[in-house]
Amino acid sequence: MDRNVRGVRSGAGRRSALWLALAAFGLGGCFDAPKLEDRWTRVDILNSNLTASQAVAAGSMLPVAVSARVTYRAIVTGYAVTELRASSTVSPSSVTIHPNAPRLVMAEDIDRVLQNSVTRGRAIRAVTGWDHLMQDIDFTFNGAVPAAGDSAAGPSGGLFLLCYLGSGVKVELPSGADTIIVTPFPSTQYQILPIGMALAVQ
Repeated sequence: MDRNVRGVRSGAGRRSALWLALAAFGLGGCFDAPKLEDRWTRVDILNSNLTASQAVAAGSMLPVAVSARVTYRAIVTGYAVTELRASSTVSPSSVTIHPNAPRLVMAEDIDRVLQNSVTRGRAIRAVTGWDHLMQDIDFTFNGAVPAAGDSAAGPSGGLFLLCYLGSGVKVELPSGADTIIVTPFPSTQYQILPIGMALAVQ
C-alpha cells in the first residue's frame, strides 16, 4: 500500500480516537457528582412515636421510641445514640433541625446543640459498620422534659431529640454501676450526617 495512503489512514485513526476520548470526557462531565447524602455516613429516622415540633408537657416523663437506620459510607466503630437534649442557649428557631431539613445544615446545627446542652435521657447501641452497610436499630427510653423554670432549658433554649454517632468509654460510677460516656463525632470531620427534631415544651 502507498505510504501516503497509510499515513492518511493513520492520521484519520488518531483523530477518531481523539474525538472519542473528548466525547467520553464530555459525557462524563455531564453526570452530576453523588449527593452529600450518598457520600457521607448518615443516620435516618424510619419511625418515631414523636414528631417534629410536637408539644410535650413541662416536667413530664416522655416515653421515646425511635427506629433509626445507619447507612455507612466508611468504616465506623463506636456508638449509635438516640438522646433527648435540653439546651438553655439554643432555641428551635435558631437552628434547622427536623427530619426533612438539608442534611449538612442540620448536621452542623446538631453539633452546636450537642455542645450546648445536657442529656435528659438516652439509649445507645455499640456499632461497627463498613461502606454500603445499612443497619436498623430500635431505641426506647424515658426522657425527662424540663420543668417550668428549669435552668437546663430556660426561656431562650429548647428541647431536641437527636440521633447521632460517637465514640464511647465505659466508666464505673460511685454506685458501682457502669455507664458509657459518649463523645459525638464532629459531623464534618468524620463525614457523618446525624438527624433530629425539635420539640415544643408547654
